[in-house]
Amino acid sequence: MITLTDPAAAKVRQLLDAEGAEDLALRVAVRPGGCSGFSYEMFFDGDFAADDTTAEYDDNVKVVVDPASAQLLEGATLDYKDGLDESGFAITNPNASRTCGCGQSFS
Repeated sequence: MITLTDPAAAKVRQLLDAEGAEDLALRVAVRPGGCSGFSYEMFFDGDFAADDTTAEYDDNVKVVVDPASAQLLEGATLDYKDGLDESGFAITNPNASRTCGCGQSFS
């Protein structure tokens, strides 16, 4: 299961509050595609399957991952940075043997 840093959880809470959507969770998934083989996908979701893995973080932030993605995200971390050099969400995944230049896909 992927872990959220405190800044990532705070940004997700801010986005959920802006949407006015208390019943949604952040779904993190891995899909085939991208220049390195797999790509990350993140979106707010309210449709949960019985075999989804769910984790809850500060400020009642929920993260949901499907079983196939959970295997590829084991030990991964989702962080959020808001600076001059780096900004936005970034996933650090110890299971990735190779990543593309844009950081959006891995193998």
